[in-house]
Amino acid sequence: MAVPFQTVGLIGLGLIGGSLARSIRAHYPDTQICAYDTDLNNLTQALAQGVINTACTEADAAFASCSLVILCAPVQANESYLPALKNICSPDCLISDVGSVKSGIHKAVKALGLERQFIGGHPMAGSEKSGYASSSDHLLENAYYILTACEETPGERLAAFSSYVQSLGAIPLLCSCAEHDHIVAAVSHLPHLIAASLVDLVRAQDSPDEKMKMIAAGGFKDITRIASSSPVMWEQICMLNEQPIEEMLDAYIQSLCRIKSQLCSHSSGAIRQLFETSRDYRDSLPSSASGPLARVYAIYCDIIDEAGGIAIIATILASKNISIKNIGIIHNRSFEEGVLRIEFYEEDACRLAASLLKKYRYTVYEI
Repeated sequence: MAVPFQTVGLIGLGLIGGSLARSIRAHYPDTQICAYDTDLNNLTQALAQGVINTACTEADAAFASCSLVILCAPVQANESYLPALKNICSPDCLISDVGSVKSGIHKAVKALGLERQFIGGHPMAGSEKSGYASSSDHLLENAYYILTACEETPGERLAAFSSYVQSLGAIPLLCSCAEHDHIVAAVSHLPHLIAASLVDLVRAQDSPDEKMKMIAAGGFKDITRIASSSPVMWEQICMLNEQPIEEMLDAYIQSLCRIKSQLCSHSSGAIRQLFETSRDYRDSLPSSASGPLARVYAIYCDIIDEAGGIAIIATILASKNISIKNIGIIHNRSFEEGVLRIEFYEEDACRLAASLLKKYRYTVYEI
């Protein structure tokens, strides 16, 4: 297979940077990969595993030979590397990033005169976990990978990078930087704020004996899962995408006020319409591709409350080498039908587990 980019440089080797490195190595084993990360342990581990060829102690001349450099550091840090890359990289080198906010870095790129060789990027993939240790060579598979080109980006360069992204298993999607920031404000940034504020509301309203906390497992815990994300990272994202998030917050607050008014006036039809419309739209969302929020692969299973019940299920799954990420009894089943919730690392494992347990005549509910 021809290698579109013979030498690739990565600045930042965390979850996304590490997954990119692993994916490139899996699909293009002969590619020379050099990487820089502030955490030397990440570099040492990647080097020992053969994922990268060269570990750099800074963004230095080692990147001069790269035909592609991808900035995978925290959003605010990515811009700080651009002046050095301008002096180091050749005009033929394509520079990209993986940041979840695009307008800021595009302004920096324009100010430095790098528009012809920059294409912004944002893989719509992630995990509750972070760091190189959590990276994988299939994190990008079937995930949308948004590309934000500059006005001066040559069409052939954009086409080449789009094909490269697709060859790594991702789904390229072209947007302007403003459109990107508007979209992610609605489907990623606002949900994180809502989840955090909802958890904080329950915390503040809970009784001294914490009964709310006691029964908050199940549906509440699932819909607020993203509140467990990195506070530092989300502080940065919110500050960098302030205006689109503010617009979405205003629209959401108006929506809540409208719902409150409908409740106060006992407009049962309007409330029913809200649930029907939202249900229909949610059910129409595609399930074949990843979005900006990390997907959960879980099933619910009915079991009899008897000694060894969970152990039997674990043994059945282990017999087919299916790894369990998390398992537990659901005490509050207001939103779920099964007694036991089993979470997996991958979609294929989740599907196989459901099929296997059904063969053993367990009642399984898939989400």
